[in-house]
Amino acid sequence: MAERLVATPVAGESPLAYFKRTWRQNIIYIGFVVVFAFFAITLHDRGFLDPNNILNIARQTAMIAVMAVAMTLVLSSGEIDLSVGAVAGLASVTTAMAVAWGGVPVGIVAGLGTGLIVGLINGFLSTRLMIPTFLTTLAMMGIATGVAMWISDTAAIPILDRTYPAIFGGGNLGPVPTLLLWMLAAAVIGHIVLRHTKFGRQVLAVGGNVVAARYSGINTQRIKLAVIVISAMVAALAGMLYAGRLQTGRFQLGEGDELSVIAAAVLGGTSLFGGRGTVIGSIIGALMIGVINNGLILMGLEYSQQLIARGGIIILAVALSQAGTRQS
Repeated sequence: MAERLVATPVAGESPLAYFKRTWRQNIIYIGFVVVFAFFAITLHDRGFLDPNNILNIARQTAMIAVMAVAMTLVLSSGEIDLSVGAVAGLASVTTAMAVAWGGVPVGIVAGLGTGLIVGLINGFLSTRLMIPTFLTTLAMMGIATGVAMWISDTAAIPILDRTYPAIFGGGNLGPVPTLLLWMLAAAVIGHIVLRHTKFGRQVLAVGGNVVAARYSGINTQRIKLAVIVISAMVAALAGMLYAGRLQTGRFQLGEGDELSVIAAAVLGGTSLFGGRGTVIGSIIGALMIGVINNGLILMGLEYSQQLIARGGIIILAVALSQAGTRQS
C-alpha cells in the first residue's frame, strides 16, 4: 500500500488537462505556494522574504515538523497521540537537568529515555489493557506536565554547556540552522520508513483495516506499540531541540503543540481514520502553519485576530486536502 494513490499522465494528455485532473491530490502543495505568494506580495516591504525571516520560519517550525513525521505514522495506524507537546516539555526538563549533572551524553540519554518510558507506558495501556489511545495519551498529557513541574519546581533549568545547543537547535552549519537539518533528516527517514519498508506497509495496512491485517499475519499490537513508542521518543527529541534552541528546559515548552502537529499531518493528507499518510505532506503542512503564523504577525494583527485567521485558513486547507485525498 502506498502513501497515497498518485495519478500518472495519460498518453496524449496535455499538462493543463493533467493538472485539472490531479490538482486535488496535491492541494497542500498548491495551498502552500498560494499562501507563501500571498504573504510575499502583501508583506514585501515588511521583510517577509528577508533570508533571516525565512530561516526564522524554519527554526520556529522545525519541532512541529519533526513531531508531525511521527504523528503521520501514528495516525496512519489508526491511532492518535495527544501527549506529544507535554512529553516535549518533560524531556526538555529532564535533558537540562541531566546535562547539568553529567554532561551532554547523559543529557541525550535522559531525554530519549524519557520518551522511551512514556511511549512504553502509553503503548502498554493501549495495546495490552485496550484503553483507546485518545484517553491514554490525554491522561499522559496531564501526567507529563505535572511531573515536569514537580521535578523542576516550575523553574526554568538553564543549559550552560555550549556543546549541547550547538548540536540541538542553537547552532548553524555554515548559514544553515541545525534545526533545519534535523527537520530534513526526520523527513527523509520518515518518508523512507513509510513508503519503502515492510514496517511502513504494515502500519498502513493496520490503519486501513485492522481485522484484515490481523488475518494476513501482521502482529497488529506490535505495530501499534511501535508507532506509539516512536511518537513519544520523537516528541522527546523535539523537547531536546526546544531546550537546545532556548538553552533552557521548561515544562511550558511544547505546550499546545499537539494541535499544531495533528493539524500539520492532516493538512498534508494523512487521514485521521488511518490507512493513508504522507510524510512529505506533513512537513509541508507544518511549514504552511509556520508561514501563516509568521505572516499574520508581520501584518500586525492582534493575537485574537491571528487565532481567528489562522483557524479559518487551516479549516479551509484541511477541507480541500481531505476532499482531494478522498477522490484520489
